Amino acid sequence: MTTLLDGYREHILAAHKQPLLLLLVGFITSFVFIRFSVRMIRAQVRWWPGNVTPGGLHIHHMVFGLGFLLVGGIGVFATYGGHPWIDVFGLLFGIGCGLVLDEFALILHLDDVYWSEQGRKSVDAVIFGILFTGLLLIGYVPLGVVPGEETRWGLVTVISINALASIVTLLKGKVWTGLLGIMVPGLSWIGAIRLGRPSSPWARWRYATRPRRRARALRRERRLHRRADIARTWLFDLIAGAPDKVPANHPAAHRVAERMAARASAHLDAHTARALARRSARLADRRSAAGTADQGAGGRGTGGYGTPEDQPGREGSARQRRRTVRAGRSRTYAVRPTGLEPRPDRQRRLRTHTPRIRR
Repeated sequence: MTTLLDGYREHILAAHKQPLLLLLVGFITSFVFIRFSVRMIRAQVRWWPGNVTPGGLHIHHMVFGLGFLLVGGIGVFATYGGHPWIDVFGLLFGIGCGLVLDEFALILHLDDVYWSEQGRKSVDAVIFGILFTGLLLIGYVPLGVVPGEETRWGLVTVISINALASIVTLLKGKVWTGLLGIMVPGLSWIGAIRLGRPSSPWARWRYATRPRRRARALRRERRLHRRADIARTWLFDLIAGAPDKVPANHPAAHRVAERMAARASAHLDAHTARALARRSARLADRRSAAGTADQGAGGRGTGGYGTPEDQPGREGSARQRRRTVRAGRSRTYAVRPTGLEPRPDRQRRLRTHTPRIRR
């Protein structure tokens, strides 16, 4: 006991880290308490008070957390960080952090996803906040840099490389490796060298033209990451409770289905518009080629499409339309309406049933 007290005086009090320790205590305590509370409410335990619903309005605990954050943050500035107020406000600020980050997924999605799969993001945010605060509390800084020492440019270079590796690791979809690699050297370097996850931005940018590498990433995802996800899911179920299994007729399921249908419809509409635009360009090329063939065969001087001087311009217009379609620029393609007889002094045109399209 004496050893613990001596260590507390030396590493906490003497280092002026007691406010940070109280912040961490408030953070962990508020998260554990609110998770216990919501699980009791979910289990409909009679002896536990339910949700706060004045006038039928459900008030989320995030609202109380914002109040604690405001009081703690403003109080430190109002008292100039003097003792013992800084300890009290540090504790209040930690309580607010736990209450707000417990509903991080609700803030991110702007929807009540607390007991859904999306709600697991809140647990991720809380665990990362606790780990980061704990590393700061024990005095661990990246690569052992101590403020006040002389600048060592070699160490600065290593820190810069470590930061770049952390960014690459995050882009590869390895969130925990990248975040912890900021504080623990070596983790982000390993994550940056190894293959990215198939659903990561790095895979979309780099593996689209490399089918073998993408296939390796998929095999690794099925073999390794799936086991890690199972262990992570078990741990999160133990900490925060298992998410709800949403039935097919649930309103939330209908909302998700509507969003997916809207995205698919927008994709199909764009794909159809591009296909029709390419078809219109091909029809224009055929008309131009037919007019040129008529001129070469000794037919009418105009070839049914105007004077011979107009033909190079028409061919250039067709080429411009093809370039426009490939580039995906916004352009209006007009198609001759169906059901109209051709003029007697002009050659019969190719007909199409495609309506006028605007992209």
